[in-house]
Parts: sequence; C-alpha cells; structure tokens
Amino acid sequence: QVQLVESGGGLVQAGGSLRLSCAASGRTFSRYVMAWFRQAPGKEREFVAAISWSGTSTRYGDSVKGRFTISRDNAKNTVYLQMNSLKPEDTAVYYCAATARSSMVALTSLYDYWGQGTQVTVSS
Repeated sequence: QVQLVESGGGLVQAGGSLRLSCAASGRTFSRYVMAWFRQAPGKEREFVAAISWSGTSTRYGDSVKGRFTISRDNAKNTVYLQMNSLKPEDTAVYYCAATARSSMVALTSLYDYWGQGTQVTVSS
C-alpha cells in the first residue's frame, strides 16, 4: 500500500512558478513509477509528467513540455513538479499517482494509487 499526499498548490499569476510536492508513505517508494496528472472543471484527467524508479528517465505531456519538470527524492519518499511559465490553462486540480509497472505510462487506469489532489489556479 502507498499513500500519497500532495502539497504546494495555490494561486499564481500567469508567467509565475509553483512547486508541487507529493509525499509517499511506505518503504517501497523507489519501486514505483510516479506521475502527475491534472483535471480541470468539466474535463477529463490529463497526463502531465512521469518519472522512472531511479529518476533518470522522464516523460511529459505535450502541453507542459519545456515548462514543467518532474523529479524525485527516493530518500525522502517525495516526488516534485516544478511548474514555470504558468498559463491560465494550467488551472486544475493536480494529482500525484503511483504505479508498480516499470514503464512511464500515461493512462490513468494503469496507476494503482492516487493522492487527494491540490488546486492550482493561474490568473491572467
């Protein structure tokens, strides 16, 4: 079992930055591929980024490439999402997720554990 708790969301102006954190419980954190998804009102949950077990490989959704960076600290059981050059269309609830699969999948159905989410609002 893995429990995930996100933090770091808030209100920011367009062009600004935020750093999200996701703290995981359990001793096997380093065995999970970790990811961030987001969901805006009235829209489906969207893949944002994923990171491999070791942190050496990453994958990004097209809408955030070049602006967002995912990273992890296995010693602290934490995964991060650094968000720069934020746009109003980045406004959403951001969710942390974990999968025991070895690949950085982008489908929500392939993730085993989810956090409760943290709200990010970008004003124009």
